[in-house]
Amino acid sequence: MHTKVTLNILLLVILFLQLTGCATTHHYHHRYTMANDGAPPPGSIDVSNVPDAVPKVEPLSKYGNPPSYDALGHRYYVMKSCKGYDERGIASWYGMKFSQFRTSSGEPYNMSAMTAAHKTLPLPTYVQVTNLQNGKQAIVKVNDRGPFVSNRIIDLSYAAAVRLGVYAHGTALVEVKAIDPTHPESVVSQVPQAAVPGHPQLYLQVGAFSVRSNADRLVPQVKQWTQYPVIVKEVQINGRTICRVQIGPLPNVDISDDLYDHLEKAGLGKPHTVVE
Repeated sequence: MHTKVTLNILLLVILFLQLTGCATTHHYHHRYTMANDGAPPPGSIDVSNVPDAVPKVEPLSKYGNPPSYDALGHRYYVMKSCKGYDERGIASWYGMKFSQFRTSSGEPYNMSAMTAAHKTLPLPTYVQVTNLQNGKQAIVKVNDRGPFVSNRIIDLSYAAAVRLGVYAHGTALVEVKAIDPTHPESVVSQVPQAAVPGHPQLYLQVGAFSVRSNADRLVPQVKQWTQYPVIVKEVQINGRTICRVQIGPLPNVDISDDLYDHLEKAGLGKPHTVVE
């Protein structure tokens, strides 16, 4: 009898875990395979005066910080800490089709709040986002997961996208810098030099090698797939020389996206988006 009860409990636990996993996978799959996203009807929401999110110390979300999770066929590993996070890349935004859906942290998605989604930062994390193409800045609360597109680093709420000038173009080259909520003043509010409009340059990196000859061998393979310059950049990392094979600079995100797809289909792996 005891053995039978124990077995039944074990089966229930396994079933619960399977259902939870399916719910998580379905949650992301459903949200990110719906019809095209869009903005609210003109004049229905005024986000012109929405203030920055105010960094504060909060407990980590119980639901939004598993060691790893799966979304749209890819596994992501959640960072244990946001300390020192500072990354440049492409930002996008999300709107109506996610309105009032439960975010990964458990909060409902509010298009009018200064929030964002990130694939791996702990939830919540407060970040300063700088649009490197126009110099505009905003502080947002990362409370959701996404964007589940390889060459995007952050999905902004509709309000944040309007504030930063991302909404009009759909995407932008940005810098995302984590804020320590105990010392929010540690994030420099001054616009970085690279934020002067027109200065950021967009590249696709298709390989990184410690031996220059290996990088040089890749260059002619890549040149078959693009009309843009293919270069080898040597950088010093922890005393080692790394040779990066990059395409660019590229004129805009649309061309970068198309080239990304072509390179992936050509079997050249998943390129890494670089903004300098």
